[in-house]
Amino acid sequence: MLKTSRLAGAALLVAAATAALPAGAQSRSCGDRDRIVAILAERYGETVRSMGLAANASIFEVFASDETGSWTITMTTPDGQTCLMASGQAFEALAAAPATASEDA
Repeated sequence: MLKTSRLAGAALLVAAATAALPAGAQSRSCGDRDRIVAILAERYGETVRSMGLAANASIFEVFASDETGSWTITMTTPDGQTCLMASGQAFEALAAAPATASEDA
């Protein structure tokens, strides 16, 4: 039930964030980055935990909440649109394991 509730919440987030977008963009679950980040923080207590640059120059970010364990992955395209890619529960930050001798080569 919690997972269904989280997905419904994410759908509402997308609807709110994309209300002013053209019809074609609305179907992609994308919107203004600042608005999406603010909603993730206000509604879910999520903050950015990691980020990376994809080959197509898009930025992927993982947002998560220590309090609730919820998490969201977003992709921001070079034109500034942020799209919701995935969300879920039971987020856990893991410490990186030290490199072994064979990984250093």
